Amino acid sequence: MRHLFWDHRVQLDAANQFHTPAGAQLTPAMQRVLEFGPVSALGLFPVTNRAEMRGAPGTDLGDVADDDFTGIWAALMRRLGEIPEYRALFLAAYPGTRFEDMTFAHASNAIGAFITDQFTFDHSPWDNFLAGDDEALTARQLAGAQTFLTLKCSICHNGSTFSDEQFHNVAVPQVGPGVGNGPTLLDDFGRMNVTNSADDQYRFRTSPLRNIELTAPYGHDGAIVSLRDFVAHYGQSDLKLSGYNPAQLELDLRGTMLPSTAAILATRDPLLAGVVIPDDLVDQLMDYMSALTDKSARELAKSVPARVPSKLPIDRP
Repeated sequence: MRHLFWDHRVQLDAANQFHTPAGAQLTPAMQRVLEFGPVSALGLFPVTNRAEMRGAPGTDLGDVADDDFTGIWAALMRRLGEIPEYRALFLAAYPGTRFEDMTFAHASNAIGAFITDQFTFDHSPWDNFLAGDDEALTARQLAGAQTFLTLKCSICHNGSTFSDEQFHNVAVPQVGPGVGNGPTLLDDFGRMNVTNSADDQYRFRTSPLRNIELTAPYGHDGAIVSLRDFVAHYGQSDLKLSGYNPAQLELDLRGTMLPSTAAILATRDPLLAGVVIPDDLVDQLMDYMSALTDKSARELAKSVPARVPSKLPIDRP
């Protein structure tokens, strides 16, 4: 995938140039370190977010200005460099480069390598069927595949990841803290936050479908808890949005739904107009979704290390 995050704020264009929230602070030299495309840049940004990882002022990271990505990354490399084992691992991973000449792009690239190595799952029943194994799918899964390809699903969910890497407003309600949009600052305008175009308001990336049954909850904000409900949501999505029941959410989130139904429906993707998915077709689509799960994706404990060089405690699954 050349575009990452719900709003594609990390992407690699046709000329293989990165576009990220860091702008020019992600220098050409840093970009050359990123060996695995956009996934190598993933690690650069959670560490800059106060709520997610960086924390409040009062530390070497927290005291750096929010828009000073270079300063944050440099502080992180200083922390890593103070741990001898990390220094040794960096030198082994990038032979011929002094640690003092490395940037946090080297760390993010290492994270990208780990993600690519540990979480590439391409042996689902559907993969095996496409590779020539006529017995890989059950009869129900095969019928579900026919339904999926016959309906409009495959217009957006296509390719090896089952995503067109485009943006669509599929009438998902806004719950939770949002990203600072709207008069309440609790809304999320999606792709509009990157493009500043009103045409992109409430449009989010098409979800990839690999291992989709394992990745609840669904929607950009997790507003729809079960996969079956999310599949059903695509039929008469205007009515589903209007009748959304927050009781499915965790208790702390139930009172956070914004009264933005009319605004969301005003820009709903035209592809969804008139779409009705009866319960029997939802069942067939669910059968197909089950064929997109690689059994290795159910066993992630193997990816948790026994220890880390920082000697910080590890939460075991």
